[in-house]
Amino acid sequence: MLTLQQINSNKEAVIESLKIRNKDFSDIIQKVIETDEDRKKVQSELDNLLAESNSIAQKVGQLFKEGKAQEANEAKARAIELKDLTSELNESLKTVKSELTKLLSEIPNIPNKLVPSGKSDQDNFEIRAGGTKPELGENKLPHWDLAKKYDIIDFELGNKITGAGFPVYKGKGAKLQRALINFFLKEAEKQGYTEIMPPLMINEDSGFGTGQLPDKEGQMYKMPEDNLYMIPTAEVPVTNIYRDVILSEEDFPIKLTAYSACFRREAGSYGKEVRGLNRLHQFDKVEVVQIQHPEKSYQTLEEMVKYVESLIVKLELPYRIVRLCGGDLGFTSAMTYDFEVYSAAQEKWLEVSSVSNFETFQANRLKLRYKTKEDKKTQLAHTLNGSALALPRIVAALLENNQTKDGIKIPKALQEFTGFNLIN
Repeated sequence: MLTLQQINSNKEAVIESLKIRNKDFSDIIQKVIETDEDRKKVQSELDNLLAESNSIAQKVGQLFKEGKAQEANEAKARAIELKDLTSELNESLKTVKSELTKLLSEIPNIPNKLVPSGKSDQDNFEIRAGGTKPELGENKLPHWDLAKKYDIIDFELGNKITGAGFPVYKGKGAKLQRALINFFLKEAEKQGYTEIMPPLMINEDSGFGTGQLPDKEGQMYKMPEDNLYMIPTAEVPVTNIYRDVILSEEDFPIKLTAYSACFRREAGSYGKEVRGLNRLHQFDKVEVVQIQHPEKSYQTLEEMVKYVESLIVKLELPYRIVRLCGGDLGFTSAMTYDFEVYSAAQEKWLEVSSVSNFETFQANRLKLRYKTKEDKKTQLAHTLNGSALALPRIVAALLENNQTKDGIKIPKALQEFTGFNLIN
């Protein structure tokens, strides 16, 4: 969430910066400024009444001591009147603050100056690519056919038990899932990330803190009786560990990793783009999260990009890295790099990771701050996160790209975790 200081001190700059998202936010920003003025007026009135009330409270006893009963009783009557007025103003202040928060929560993050202009993923800017696309020949099979051939993933059984988008992993398919999770966690540990095992459900405050609410409420599974949500990614509970926390500069960087199941409704998804593992309602993912000093967050972003790239290289998958354009940038992100791997049988690129810097956007919602060394003032921290990695499309590419007449080869980096080198 943008801060009031950002908007009040740089109104035109904020409006201009947000235009790269292909939407004009000038009206809502003006409404924010007007609502903030209303808040200041109500707060000023309330402060004046409270000051008068405190002054009267100090005088009443003295007036009685001096025998000025009539003046004392008049003061008491005014105090009662002030109490009612104060109560009314407190309610007004509560209402205007709520409206102000609602308005602010509808404004996305300001994109970094390096974010390219564009309207959709077709306008994303390719940073670099690596690996070699395999030549599979005419008999190549897509991963859903391979899964059935080797009996490692059962989509129909998942549909029977739950519904579409909830596959059942079997035998070597289940072991491959577990191997990937352990591989990703071990690699994260090598890079200094501390492993977290978070809850799979969150409350509203957590959803608001990282920006899923209210922006992505329709994409989340909700349990109305408990007012809880299934997590769309481990980023949410892990980052919320530091909600309402004040850090010191010595605490940076904070590096956390977590494996979790993830749950997304993916409302409106249909057709061949969602077949097999391409888009699921429940899937596994290892996430990396960093909380960093503002001066170092973009250096950290580049380090996280290189780290995710190293994972894909070790899995021997052809890949490309793109910087998202303004029209494709997530609501909370200031800059995002997407990783795509090539799916040889489907002959298309599949997104497997997003690595983002949110700058102070999440931290402002979370009230995640740090004290500076010199003047001990509190400042907002920067938050970053990345998929390292999401499993479904990684598995899809591994199955398709490594298929041979003898079976599906397992990359060398995974073999110590799978315990086998071939699915046959």
